[in-house]
Amino acid sequence: MAARSGRLGTWVKMLAAGGAVCVGGPALVWWVSPTDEELFKKYNPELQKKSLERRYEKQKDFDDFVVRLKEYSKSDKPIWMVQEEADRKRKEEMLRRDFLGAEEAKARKEALRKESGLSPNPGS
Repeated sequence: MAARSGRLGTWVKMLAAGGAVCVGGPALVWWVSPTDEELFKKYNPELQKKSLERRYEKQKDFDDFVVRLKEYSKSDKPIWMVQEEADRKRKEEMLRRDFLGAEEAKARKEALRKESGLSPNPGS
């Protein structure tokens, strides 16, 4: 009987220690962690100014990111595949715009050469 009560005591100690670790650990982290305001107050004034200046930009970027994620999640495909497709389309569109811009610049350059009476090709 004494051996059985010894085991019971061990189990009780183990459960108490486990509960203390499972509850006390996260509670300690929560109690010790500083809030955002406390961290901001510890910045030097120059960093505070930069942070305040960039706050709107960062918030806008985050909001855009969330909106894109919501759009991606409407698809049946995994989000990362939809995101890759959207990035590829965005890059193709940027390249197309750059190409069109270069063509327009080339056409303007040719028009200016013709207006000024220079030869159409710089090499001739």
